[in-house]
Amino acid sequence: MSIQILAPDVAAKIAAGEVVERPANVVKELLENSLDAGATEIRVEIRDGGQRLLRVSDNGHGIPAAEAPLAFARHATSKLAQVDDLNHIATFGFRGEALYSIAAVSQLTLTTRHEGEEFAVQLRLEGGHLKEQSRAGAPVGTVVTVEHLFFNMPARKKFLRKAPTEAGRISSVVQTYALAYPERRFSFVNEGRLLFQSAGTGDLFDVLAKVYGLENAKQLV
Repeated sequence: MSIQILAPDVAAKIAAGEVVERPANVVKELLENSLDAGATEIRVEIRDGGQRLLRVSDNGHGIPAAEAPLAFARHATSKLAQVDDLNHIATFGFRGEALYSIAAVSQLTLTTRHEGEEFAVQLRLEGGHLKEQSRAGAPVGTVVTVEHLFFNMPARKKFLRKAPTEAGRISSVVQTYALAYPERRFSFVNEGRLLFQSAGTGDLFDVLAKVYGLENAKQLV
């Protein structure tokens, strides 16, 4: 085969595969976005192991309506503007690839309201392409709903495990961040059932007890 330049859609899917291998990767990236946005309450909801639906909601500062479409452009970021900024980076994300990659391999809806703005903006994308943008009523913060992950990459979808296994991996991600940030309140809902919730009081022992059980937590501190 001769050397050729990949079509933009093909290149986007390949690049997305480097960031998003399974639903748990999506949750990790979205949780970090929420933390960077200063959220104190973060809720993760999934169905079918995150393959059919995965939603992360937060009460962070949100994205200004005028900037929301840029969130899905590759290498678009609010975290830095030049190489020297890397020396002072204090956030999880700065490459501007997470939302771009997730949107490229899913049907994604972003609802976000920036503090100081009266209304939220809602964007609906499919395979990375913006299909609809509208105004919506919502509290300050951001909700990212990811549906039908890998709908356009059947080869990638074949490598996913059964729903309970994928759900377990997502649960582990949520609990890991809850332990790292005991002052933030994390919730995990699977198939409509609340399976985990931290109090967000800053008490690490309380989170340890919820994750590992009271007796095990006592041995860890």
